[in-house]
Amino acid sequence: MFYFWLFLLGLGVLILALGLWLWFGKRRGEKAAPELPQPAPSSLPDMEIGTEIVSPVPAEIPVPAPPPELPRRYGEDRLVLLARDPYWLFAYWELSATKQEKFEEVYGAGSWKASRPVLRLYDITDIEDFRGFNAHYFVDIPINDEADNWYIEVGKPNRTFCVDLGRILPSGTFVPLLRSNPAHTPRASLSERLDEEWLWLEEIYRSLYKYQFGLGSPLILEELKARLGREKLGLEGASPAPWMEGGK
Repeated sequence: MFYFWLFLLGLGVLILALGLWLWFGKRRGEKAAPELPQPAPSSLPDMEIGTEIVSPVPAEIPVPAPPPELPRRYGEDRLVLLARDPYWLFAYWELSATKQEKFEEVYGAGSWKASRPVLRLYDITDIEDFRGFNAHYFVDIPINDEADNWYIEVGKPNRTFCVDLGRILPSGTFVPLLRSNPAHTPRASLSERLDEEWLWLEEIYRSLYKYQFGLGSPLILEELKARLGREKLGLEGASPAPWMEGGK
């Protein structure tokens, strides 16, 4: 029994010695990692550092100035007439204070308020020298003192018109103040011009339509010569084809 316990004690001591030997061997095999030297700040490579570029916010955002307004009046006496379409005209005008002053100088104080403003429309189609009394006809269009433009319905295409801006006195006398430029309304249909050179081309077209089903061109030319004459077709001195005169 003594030897058994002595064997266990020796085995324990052997195991303890083996464990201590393994532990110390592992410690000797492990080496501390060498500390890498830190480079100096001057030796660091150039590195691009991204930063968000933000414009500095001003303390007060300036408000853009509004565009300058065009003057409503220029201090000039003028009356302009335009053709809007075949049936309508458009007139705009400016009347200076000087006109009103001269009007009251001639017709008396208070005559401006006592009179009424009108636009007098003249039809001056084909009149080369319009003198205010030789129009085909005229029409008075009542307006108000605050107006400086007016749409005028004429209802007549292809005509030439002119307007006077004036005032009618209590006596019924019309006093013109401004006269416009002539304005011509465009036509509302195809041209009514029937020139002779276009008439004979229409005859050719009708003849071509008539013979479109197989008849030859010599027959067409013969009919056109009979209808319009050789001069129209440029056939002066031209001789017919031999087969038309019985030749082969």
